[in-house]
Amino acid sequence: MKLKVRVVHYRCHGRDCWYADIDDAEDRQPDDPYWYADGCHSQAEAIALACTQLAALEQTDRPLLRISESQLAA
Repeated sequence: MKLKVRVVHYRCHGRDCWYADIDDAEDRQPDDPYWYADGCHSQAEAIALACTQLAALEQTDRPLLRISESQLAA
């Protein structure tokens, strides 16, 4: 499976924030990613968190679960 990282800049309560998520590269609707981090203080922080998570995903043999699926499994 090919994964992609998406990093988005937005304004929240008058300050700059960054959001990162990891999703399937073929998924056209990014509404249910495998992982996300919201409220990052910088683009670098969002990218670093996503890279750390990608490295962790690479080390696991478990099937990837989307956010909605992992909430059902909990």
